[in-house]
Amino acid sequence: MKILALDSSGLVASAAVVEDDVLIAEYTTDYKKTHSQTLLPMLDEIRQMIDLDLHTIDAIAISAGPGSFTGLRIGAATAKGLGLALNLPLVEVPTLEGLAFNLWGTDKLVCPIMDARRNQVYTGIYEFCKAEAEAGSCEQQLVMHCVKDQCASPVDELVDELNRLGREVIFLGDGVPVYRRQITEGMKVPFSFAPAANNRQRAASVASLGAIYYAQGKTVSAAEHEPEYLRKSQAEREREEQERDAKEAQV
Repeated sequence: MKILALDSSGLVASAAVVEDDVLIAEYTTDYKKTHSQTLLPMLDEIRQMIDLDLHTIDAIAISAGPGSFTGLRIGAATAKGLGLALNLPLVEVPTLEGLAFNLWGTDKLVCPIMDARRNQVYTGIYEFCKAEAEAGSCEQQLVMHCVKDQCASPVDELVDELNRLGREVIFLGDGVPVYRRQITEGMKVPFSFAPAANNRQRAASVASLGAIYYAQGKTVSAAEHEPEYLRKSQAEREREEQERDAKEAQV
């Protein structure tokens, strides 16, 4: 099974190819360029570096949201275009699940946070649990379990919920540097922050999780895919506020 993965949901742009549990290539950048400038050139660089025949890909895994509205649209357009051109299914990987998968195997709670502005974060809470092993096998089987579905949440409410759960937590994501002080001051249970190697979006994780979902039949057609924004864009909120103010002024 060969999975091509794309992630442009946040500040990071990332592309990867995973084949049968082997990471063949990954290209990730976190720099001041738009994803429209980076994503396709990164993909083309990977294609040339590993002599990738795009027709050998089984599916395209895409970080499906939430995240940056512009970034998600660019990623969706790229994945949909490739899917339509190559007649490939898409695997929609929730952004926060992809981030949490970076810390596969930990016995701590995993809490990815992305800055959603207005003192809110896109977040979820995850853990890795033992699954039933095959008969006669000693191999440790783990599955990622969602303790709290991804959502937009005020930081203080998230901290309160984690304190109530009473378990050690690892935070990661671009929301950490923005809200680190609030987290540090509010947490009453042990916690830590993931290091640079795995504290941002990685297409390798999206591909790995995408392969699991692909095997479970969780795919959509390229035409069906739409990003999951979780909340309205700033432009939509501002327009609604203006319309509401205008109506109130008429009363």
